[in-house]
Amino acid sequence: MMTLYSITNLPFCHCSQLLLLSPNPNKFPFLFPSTQTPNFTLRIRNTPSSILSKNRFFYPIRASMASSSIATDTQTKPFSVLFVCLGNICRSPAAEGVFTDLVKKKGFDSNFKIDSAGTINYHEGNEADPRMRAASKRRGIQITSISRPIKPSDFIDFDLILAMDKQNRADILEAFNNWKGRYKLPDDAHKKVKLMCSYCKKHDETEVPDPYYGGPQGFEKVLDLLEDACESLLENILVESKHMQGP
Repeated sequence: MMTLYSITNLPFCHCSQLLLLSPNPNKFPFLFPSTQTPNFTLRIRNTPSSILSKNRFFYPIRASMASSSIATDTQTKPFSVLFVCLGNICRSPAAEGVFTDLVKKKGFDSNFKIDSAGTINYHEGNEADPRMRAASKRRGIQITSISRPIKPSDFIDFDLILAMDKQNRADILEAFNNWKGRYKLPDDAHKKVKLMCSYCKKHDETEVPDPYYGGPQGFEKVLDLLEDACESLLENILVESKHMQGP
């Protein structure tokens, strides 16, 4: 008998409202080890005649532990920031691009390690959404990142992990809780996870909205929020890392 799991609060490829049917799901249906990935039947709510899309593969976040080097001199170690959204093709690559551009303009590029990731690997290996790349380019910002899922070593390698919305943050923390018993991760690594908009000064939004299904104005809004947050983010890091020297 198949077990029914409702994951209406977990977006899948920018879509919510999914029911997941699995013959043998474990505690974390979106975090199966890659060697145990089953076939799933996805039923999408509110579709005519309960349309079923069968024999679809749902690929999990790969829990591969990358080796990481630990700098012995904290005064010279780059400050590392990881931006995370759902699929790593819109918001988080834009945040990576905005922050990278800002850091370079301020002359601090040698002091930072900047990357982005997604809570799912549905778009793994893909470039950022062309609409987001075009909107960023109009502002003189280049997005060159390739989508990848978050991995256990990110909780070691990065000083700060910034989630674009509350669901992203919840998924990141759930992944950490699942991995910390299997990998040697810092007990307090969850403290690295913060909301991107917590750094905004000019905007009152608490989340960076996903622009995937919206029009051009949605991508512009995302960039407005990211530029605001990144300015404040850099200021905060520079205050806390007084050893950083600009040009």
